[in-house]
This record gives sequence, structure tokens and C-alpha cells, in this order.
Amino acid sequence: MVHAFIIKPTTYTSFENEAEQIEKCQEWNLISEKATKIKAFSYKGNGMNLACTIIGYVDAMTAVIEFDNQQHCIHPSYLKEMQASNYSQKLTAAAVEAVEAVEAVEAVEAVETVDTAEAALEIFQEEEREESQTSVQAQTSDEALIEEPAIKEPPKGKAKKGKAQKLELPEGKVKMTATVIEFTTVPNNFSDTEDEVVIYDAVSIADPEIQVGTAWSSHSATLKKYELEIGDTISFEGKIVVKKLTKHPVPYKINNPAKIQKEEKS
Repeated sequence: MVHAFIIKPTTYTSFENEAEQIEKCQEWNLISEKATKIKAFSYKGNGMNLACTIIGYVDAMTAVIEFDNQQHCIHPSYLKEMQASNYSQKLTAAAVEAVEAVEAVEAVEAVETVDTAEAALEIFQEEEREESQTSVQAQTSDEALIEEPAIKEPPKGKAKKGKAQKLELPEGKVKMTATVIEFTTVPNNFSDTEDEVVIYDAVSIADPEIQVGTAWSSHSATLKKYELEIGDTISFEGKIVVKKLTKHPVPYKINNPAKIQKEEKS
């Protein structure tokens, strides 16, 4: 059966193993910090109650679940609310209409956004968020304003003006190195608290060999375990995408760095 409400991801990162799946679900508060295995989940939206499996993620705010052999994007907070036994009793006729309207826009625009209007209401109550969710128009505008770094520097003397050459970034996970240059926060439109982020310099991809320059990532619970300081150089695996940091001239974002190793300072 093909469900009309499905928001199929155009691309996503699948979990390589159960350990990675458990760690990500803990970051989303879908399971406890002490959990050693994944519990069963249910999708209860659109008047349904379907057993589902969390198979990966698009970004820190968009999980990918699978049911009836179909993949669907959903906000982790909304999925968490669905697990409550009295969830179906909370939905009113007005909320259902709002859900259908939001999902119709998402299907047409194909954006990475929260799954339904109900999710948007719940997000305000969450204490932690890794990044802000923006509208399609704002996201498009931000990307259009990105001045991407040129691969070659102009010759010394008079500065040469021209459009920077666009980097061809790999689509999947790659090995990278980066040096921490700043810890900061950015506004979160859906929370009273700001999101913690890390800004890096000298970001480079090992294979294919690409000098990226500056990039950023969320200062996640995983990164905090390493007690990073300014000047620390780390190697890791992750996915890098074009996504401008709010109010900062940093055009690239590193998603979910893993297998992190901190290099010894000389």
C-alpha cells in the first residue's frame, strides 16, 4: 500500500550498525542514555498505527523511518510524541487539518522540515536542539548568498575579482581532518535556548583530496565527550554539505562526525 502522505528522502545517511543507531536515538531522546538496544517504535500519524523502524537520518532534525517498505522523513520529537499511549486522543480536528496542509507543502517543495504542524507545536517545548529549522524561502536565500571559497588564490598584487569556483563535495561519508577555531551559539527559532556549534578551519577531505577551508558542526553530546579546545586538530568520518551557519560567513556544515580521533599537540 502506497501512502499519499509519505515524504520520501531524496538522500539520507543510513546507520552502519546498531551501535550508531542507538547513539543517534539517544541524542534524539528516543531512548534512555543507559539503553543497550533499540525498542519498538510506532508511527501514529494520519489516523494510522504502524510498526516502524528508524533506519537513518537526513540531518540532526530529520529522522528517516521505514514502514510498509516505504521510507518517510519525520522530526524525532514528533516520533517521540507518537509513542505515548494516549497520543491519538490529543489530536483535534483543527490539528488534523493543519497537519494535512503542512504535509502538502512539504511534498511539493521537497524540503527537510518538521513532519507536521503538531511537531511544530511540540518543538517549542523541547530544551535542546542541534540546529534551527528554516523555511524553504529562507534556506534558498541563505544558500544563494554563500560566497564559496576559490580553489586557487589570486596572484600577489592587485586583487582579482571573480566568482569563486564551486567545490564538488562527496555525497556520502568521508574521512576528514579539521582544526577547532571557535565555539559559539546561534539562535534557535523553535527553542528558548540557543544551539551550540563548533567552527573549524583547515578542513580537508582525504579521499578525494579536497581542501574545504572553514566549516561548522553542532556541538553535540558526542563531541563534548572529547573536551575539545581551540587549536585542537581532529580526524573523523562524516558527511559535509553546503549549509551556511546562521549569522556567520561559514558555508559548509559537517553532519554527525564519528570515529573521532584527537591529534596530540606538539
